[in-house]
Amino acid sequence: MTASSATVTARRFTPKRLYLILSIAEACTWTLLIAGLILRATTGIDATLFTVVGGLHGFVFLSYGATAILVAINQRWHPLVGVLAVITAIVPYATIPFDVVQSRRGALNGGWRLTESDDPRDKNWFDRTVRWFLNRPGLLVLVVVVAIVLVFSVLLLAGPPGGR
Repeated sequence: MTASSATVTARRFTPKRLYLILSIAEACTWTLLIAGLILRATTGIDATLFTVVGGLHGFVFLSYGATAILVAINQRWHPLVGVLAVITAIVPYATIPFDVVQSRRGALNGGWRLTESDDPRDKNWFDRTVRWFLNRPGLLVLVVVVAIVLVFSVLLLAGPPGGR
């Protein structure tokens, strides 16, 4: 992917848009998970269906967490705000109000930091590495997806919350 195609991709998927998509997806999977719990408790629904819904929620949860971290780094949020963004995924539906507050504060405004600015932080190795990956969105997505799949696999091997 060339630098110009990275710029086109970055314009389509701004940090604000990507964060909104994942915060809504995380809330939707909470709805599926809660509905599945209610159905399992009231109708004795097949446990395998619930496993699929739980797995979907887990994958979206991890994807939201990765996105929250990436956006927090790009937007230069205070580290505690980034941690809070990830924690909101634990509380049902908390990602959407957090997204709204961050939007109102202007914390999601702006694009991806693809080029070095006058900000002295842009000169450190970490920001250069982030920019390098942001200019290669295909590789960035691949690395993030592989990391999510690895974490998801380890969690699957560990078993469901609360045991079997």
